[in-house]
Amino acid sequence: MAQPGQDAKFFQRGKTEELRAELQAAESKDKKFLKRKTALKKIVANITMGNDMSPLFTDVVQCLGTPLLEIKKMVYLFLVSYGRSKPDQIHIVIPNFLADCSDRNPLIRALAIRTMSYIPIPVVTDSLIEPLRHCLKDRDPYVRKTAAICVAKLYTADPRRAERGGFVEMLRDLMLDGNATVVANAVAALSEIGDRQDGVIFKLNLATANKLLAALGESSEWGQIYILDTLLRYVPERHADAELMVERIIVQLQHANSAVVLTTIKALLYLMNYMENRKLIDYCCKKMGPPLVTLLSSGPEVQYVALRNILLIIQRRPAVLKNDVKVFFCKYNDPIYVKLAKLEIMYRLARAENVNEVLAELQECVSVLTLVLIMLYEPEDRYASEVDVDFVRKAVRSIGRLAIKVEAGADNCIQALLGLIDTKVSYVVQEAVIVIKDIFRRYPGKYEGIIPKLCENLDLLDEPEAKAAMVWILGQFSDRIDNADELLDDLLYTFLDESVEVQLALLTAAVKLFIYKSSLDSTKMLVHKVLKWATENVDNPDLRDRGFMYWRMLAVNPNIAGSIVLAEKPAITTDSDRMDRGALDQLLLHTGTLGSIYHKNPETFIRNAAGKALIDSPALNPHSRAALVTLPRPQLPPATINVPGTGPTEPQTKAIDDNMNPAMKPAPPIPSSSTVPTTIHSEHEGDDDDDDDDGPPAAADPYSNLDGAFGNYLQDEPRPIGTGNQQTTRHADLDDLLF
Repeated sequence: MAQPGQDAKFFQRGKTEELRAELQAAESKDKKFLKRKTALKKIVANITMGNDMSPLFTDVVQCLGTPLLEIKKMVYLFLVSYGRSKPDQIHIVIPNFLADCSDRNPLIRALAIRTMSYIPIPVVTDSLIEPLRHCLKDRDPYVRKTAAICVAKLYTADPRRAERGGFVEMLRDLMLDGNATVVANAVAALSEIGDRQDGVIFKLNLATANKLLAALGESSEWGQIYILDTLLRYVPERHADAELMVERIIVQLQHANSAVVLTTIKALLYLMNYMENRKLIDYCCKKMGPPLVTLLSSGPEVQYVALRNILLIIQRRPAVLKNDVKVFFCKYNDPIYVKLAKLEIMYRLARAENVNEVLAELQECVSVLTLVLIMLYEPEDRYASEVDVDFVRKAVRSIGRLAIKVEAGADNCIQALLGLIDTKVSYVVQEAVIVIKDIFRRYPGKYEGIIPKLCENLDLLDEPEAKAAMVWILGQFSDRIDNADELLDDLLYTFLDESVEVQLALLTAAVKLFIYKSSLDSTKMLVHKVLKWATENVDNPDLRDRGFMYWRMLAVNPNIAGSIVLAEKPAITTDSDRMDRGALDQLLLHTGTLGSIYHKNPETFIRNAAGKALIDSPALNPHSRAALVTLPRPQLPPATINVPGTGPTEPQTKAIDDNMNPAMKPAPPIPSSSTVPTTIHSEHEGDDDDDDDDGPPAAADPYSNLDGAFGNYLQDEPRPIGTGNQQTTRHADLDDLLF
């Protein structure tokens, strides 16, 4: 056996002519096949390096007759790389494939069937059907588990042939196999088939689900993940069934593999929707906390995955981590994406009991980083560390959101914001002004005493959002600000150069000032100037229309204009921070996947992905039923297509000679739908069984909605995902593949 590192010498770019000569020279005087093995290693090394070795196709496939497993592996690896690009030459390998599928060595049988499934060419697929059928019933479990995965690949290449050949039913039988690895592979294959929009729909019954749980302990980590994920296809009909299953899988929370832990949590969160035992639900929430905290001791990448999943979990089950807010305090060496995710989670977990701890942590995040930026950079270079500045902005905004969410901590939050304003750091002051505007609306008549402090820092505001917030404060409280007309007049110098957001705020603030102080000549001149600019000198239709509206209201009846412009506004709440319950339940079904990181359903960014949603049953609790999301059925093409006109004349059908080549004979008639097993329900029911079906009409590009998919952690909160823009998926009321 070769020692580790000895094959490194083969990773050198080789010429196809030289490698072909080596293969031809190895045909003579090569008893132990050493020369052939060396040449094939060079070829495989060049494939790994990205060099094109396809011209050696005919020379390499001649080595398949060698009875050495190591050589067969390299030849089959070559075929996997170049088989589909050589459809006109692949037929010369078919006899070797069929011979190896009947070999006495189970490794060779599995290798042959796996390689054939990797080459989705019709001639190979035709030859794969019968060997695959035999391998699914092979006496060796290694061959059976390999054949199970091959069924999924066959389904990807030709779904209708796989269904008509009964391979889905054979996978169903493999789920009851005595070998745990075979069971796991069968589950993996069925999951891949069921996750396709055009695949069969299947669920588990209680008996099969219990058998899968019995194989859970003997499976590998990879197999455990698939088995636990498949449990989401079981819909409990009784509360007791869900509770019993929870008790059997909760032990998996102690697993060392983070993927197994997250998948177990996903299964528990799913089954908790069908439970009524409050004590058991609270116990599950208590048990899920420590494993999630343990994930935060891993590397930053695993931490980020865990944090994005935690952000979803605590919105649905806040009790999971309600006492562990300190775990999410930021460390000095955390990457920026981890810090931003922790900020959001700290805000979500904040309540009256821990608001002071969270506020102290947010103040420290802001003060320390701001001090560092001031010391390291000159004033004109203060924006040099853009990442740190962004984090400081988010921390300041989190303090304001904390004041709005927890009334008991609002006073301390206001004092913290005033202390940050005293730093005179531009971006800190601007973020503070933005959130203070919302605090004024959340607690009307309570904190207006800090307005003079804000007015002192008016010159530091240079961003549109901050300017618009400050202008709103000046207009809303212009009756309490003695020099409000002077401050607004200063801001109006650059009216025509400001963004539309600031212009709209200035227009409304000027009207409010006139209503409050209509007796002053300065306010009359000011509002006239603004209205004239808005109606004559700007191109934005919204701004111009609002200017005309205000002008006419003030001209007709200033009192009515005052009752409209100064109408009482509803207090701000934190309800907008919460994700829609139905969308949240959908996302939790994708815990531990890309969907839970993007906070998007997979069907919005993965083509042909099937949607998931909770399914109604007698055991589903009322709150989950109230937010149930129904997945619409995909629009299938009509069974018949009418084309106007007489159409071409059909030629006479000639009799088929018995001596004709069997490949040229027509296929036997396909059984009617009444003969198809009732446990299989294809999405193409009603379509012709012809392989050349046009399929459903092309949908819009699902990748067009990926704006910000990787940057969601920069937003203040996850946004609700509406079900209206999701791709159509399979209807939940269809009959299922019952095991």
